[in-house]
Amino acid sequence: MLLALLAGVLIAGFPAQARDKAEAEEAARRLASMFEEQRFEFRAEAWVKDLGPEVGKAVRVQLFKGNDYRFCIAVPPDSGVHVTAAVLDLDGKPTGEIEPVLDGWGCVLSFKPSKTGVYVVAVHQEKSGKQREVPCALMTGYR
Repeated sequence: MLLALLAGVLIAGFPAQARDKAEAEEAARRLASMFEEQRFEFRAEAWVKDLGPEVGKAVRVQLFKGNDYRFCIAVPPDSGVHVTAAVLDLDGKPTGEIEPVLDGWGCVLSFKPSKTGVYVVAVHQEKSGKQREVPCALMTGYR
């Protein structure tokens, strides 16, 4: 009986988690759609991972000199969590321009690398929002 109850609780939790991940990805795609009119091509797949309040995430990306990149980052808009991000250059220094979403649930990074190489997009929660684990999505676009 206890095992059946535990299984029911676990199964009931999955749809909410899947819904939150889908909401984060949809929010990032909405941000990306604003740049498609400007001829940015976005990769079909999104990076989606849980983002905790204590430790951010680092996403490695291969970038090419001469391309103009947009990184659209979002958590579920109704989560109350605020996010920020930066591109770390080849020396590990933050760079790029950030445009936060008014309600804090997302941001867009703009970056044009001067050298081809592997860069890192560092994402973390801001103290101004709720502090809890939440799914975070990143869409990468270039032109």
